[in-house]
Amino acid sequence: MSAGAGRRDDAPDAGAVREYLSGLQRRIVSDLESLDGHPFRADAWQRPEGGGLTCVIEEGGVFERGGVLFSHVHGAALPASASAHRAELAGRPFEAMGVSLVLHPRNPHVPTVHLNVRFLVAPAASGDAPAVWWFGGGMDLTPFYPFEKDVVRFHGTCRQALEPFGAQLYPRFKQWCDEYFHLKHRGEARGVGGIFFDDFNAPGFERSFAMTRAVGDAFLDAYVPIVQRRRDEPYGERERDFQAYRRGRYVEFNLVYDRGTLFGLQSGGRTESILCSMPPLARWRYDWRPEPGTPEARLYEFLVPRDWA
Repeated sequence: MSAGAGRRDDAPDAGAVREYLSGLQRRIVSDLESLDGHPFRADAWQRPEGGGLTCVIEEGGVFERGGVLFSHVHGAALPASASAHRAELAGRPFEAMGVSLVLHPRNPHVPTVHLNVRFLVAPAASGDAPAVWWFGGGMDLTPFYPFEKDVVRFHGTCRQALEPFGAQLYPRFKQWCDEYFHLKHRGEARGVGGIFFDDFNAPGFERSFAMTRAVGDAFLDAYVPIVQRRRDEPYGERERDFQAYRRGRYVEFNLVYDRGTLFGLQSGGRTESILCSMPPLARWRYDWRPEPGTPEARLYEFLVPRDWA
């Protein structure tokens, strides 16, 4: 879909969304390179179903592994992960684009973070009918050690980003995030949440796009000060071992539940890019429990949803 082609009042402008997302990726990568002191590897890719740019850092000064990805793909039929809640759209052609990132810092006192902002449009079978489109995304924080100040800042920034679009959005999207990033088979949260939204189009295209931009633009302010505050905290083998154990929960969620991962794999996306969100090291143990009163045990108190902002 070209920008402005066949537009009606408030019709979706995929060209404008693509321009914003490409720029967001560039800005985030530039700021993260300054923060880390090492460059990202930029890997452009093209396939019959679309293309994108995968920017990856490994063994950096701060980030043990991280990926900031832009993709723009299309297909003849929506994958099951995208039409699961909209059965009437099954089988429609689609166009999807987005920026997603996951950052795995080396220092266990610096939390892992995830951001995703995406847009999907499914043209109607008839040229006279409107296309079906929506935005989705959000950001969430996954600490390994509990620092309340960091979580309050992250949630506060998310709330401020959403306030111009209605006071009801932050509590709604926060609850959605708490419910979405939950490992049902473990009965525990992946992290301390943030905001999450999907199938968002009710205010119309311009307002929905503006809200999505506000979320993407808030990421650096929500996360970078936390990295700067914690990057030089001392740690040892104990902390690294616990970090690897908790990273195992991250892997479980991504492979079992994450809609973005499932959509990418089901739509024939580039596997190397889709799975670069995985941590470089992870560990599983049988029926392990942290000792009461330890910092590791206190993390689990943080994983209970609460009003952080």
